Amino acid sequence: MISSLHRPTKAKINLDAISANIRTVVEYIPSQPKVWAVVKANAYGHGAIAVAHHIEGQVDGFCVSNVDEAIELRQAGIKKSILVLGVILPEEVYLAKDYRLTLTIASLEWVSLAKTLGTNLKNLTCHIKVDSGMGRIGVRTRAETEALISELQEQGAFIEGIFTHFATADEANQQQFEEQLDFFKELVRSLDNCPSVVHASNSATSIWHADTVFNAVRLGLVIYGLNPSGRALEIPYEIEPALHLESALIHVKKVPAGAAVGYGGTYHAETDEWIGTLPIGYADGWTRDMQNFNVLVDGKFCQIIGRVSMDQATIRLPKKYPLGTKVILIGKSGDQSISATDVAEKRGTINYEVLCLISDRVPREY
Repeated sequence: MISSLHRPTKAKINLDAISANIRTVVEYIPSQPKVWAVVKANAYGHGAIAVAHHIEGQVDGFCVSNVDEAIELRQAGIKKSILVLGVILPEEVYLAKDYRLTLTIASLEWVSLAKTLGTNLKNLTCHIKVDSGMGRIGVRTRAETEALISELQEQGAFIEGIFTHFATADEANQQQFEEQLDFFKELVRSLDNCPSVVHASNSATSIWHADTVFNAVRLGLVIYGLNPSGRALEIPYEIEPALHLESALIHVKKVPAGAAVGYGGTYHAETDEWIGTLPIGYADGWTRDMQNFNVLVDGKFCQIIGRVSMDQATIRLPKKYPLGTKVILIGKSGDQSISATDVAEKRGTINYEVLCLISDRVPREY
């Protein structure tokens, strides 16, 4: 999807805020772990290449979801290590070698398939994934882990790390987190030949369980200035949201009382009303369920009326505003603000999803 550069809808990214957030989080961790920045999903909508270039000197490496995301960073000139968190098929291993990528290996079955296919694993750098209770990917017992390490070593792979992922580190109830942590700690302690890099901490763990960090940490949402728990838990320090989403009025008109607005005629003006149209819609990630939410115009909350369509949304204005007047969808205007968490609560989802849904049609300005 091409970026719509000639439209006033844009996401403004404060790269210095991301750098500052990294410094803040790392200072709070008692140990001095390796720090990997998670830039998967286009750096949670912030722009992976721009973010990675800006913070490369601050971190030890990057985490991505898949090989293509990693290749994009390499082709953009990123030199630091890149860990692919998802499982790839053995036939793609040659790409990992060509681009100096670190792969996640999550099962003995994967190694067996690689052997069947004749995949050369020699000198492949990898991390073992342990399923300590998340239930997605990873080995689940010490015996499986030992066998996987042995098989990979026999194939000539370099096993740099071992890791797990917590399912509830961002929740007040800590029972499952503690169960997962105890399981992983015991497994790592029991290994005859444990890899040198051990990591389990995502953003939530680094914030609310900083004393449990092993010797590496994966920092995701928190570096972009958002609370991984939404509002369930309070972050013990200040972070700054890095993304600001704005548009502008491209059409303003007065409609009479009773006039219908939008697909399906779901809104009818109660009185004579000023209506403004914005060039943003669900193709940009501003979804249909944002009807009845608010945006900010001139520091004032203005309701989204009528259904959000593919390319446009309509808002009720308190008065006539000139064309080109700035409209804030995520960010600050005057004394008021709207956060990605506010948007998430309206949608019944999480702030991660709000950021990731902002499509490539919306240009990023840095």
